[in-house]
Amino acid sequence: MLASSRAFSGFSVDSTESVRDFYAGTLGLEVSEANGMLTLHLAGGGTVIVYPKGRAHQPASFTVLNFPVPEIEAVVDSLSAAGVVFEHYEGSPMQTDEKGIFRGGGPLIAWFKDPAGNIFSVIQD
Repeated sequence: MLASSRAFSGFSVDSTESVRDFYAGTLGLEVSEANGMLTLHLAGGGTVIVYPKGRAHQPASFTVLNFPVPEIEAVVDSLSAAGVVFEHYEGSPMQTDEKGIFRGGGPLIAWFKDPAGNIFSVIQD
């Protein structure tokens, strides 16, 4: 029934104004705006809707968007230089190194938050 539907994902932020520059400028994504919402245009044609919830916004406690990258070290270094702060999970099964990269099995992955507190990742493809 939904196999041919062009599905998309979405998540909330406190304010679209507070995140637009981060998504477009810092992360380098194509971002459009309509009806008070942002659309993130992803490689491959996918989209994600970002909608404002104001004071009712609660950051997601899970990863809302993953970015596969060919070389995680270079991307983490580049994003760090642009001001992105990577999460550090010490003393947990998801222990990260000094750069914030998880190297404990499976793909290399590093998590960071957007200005609204939602969790994103870069993951080595």
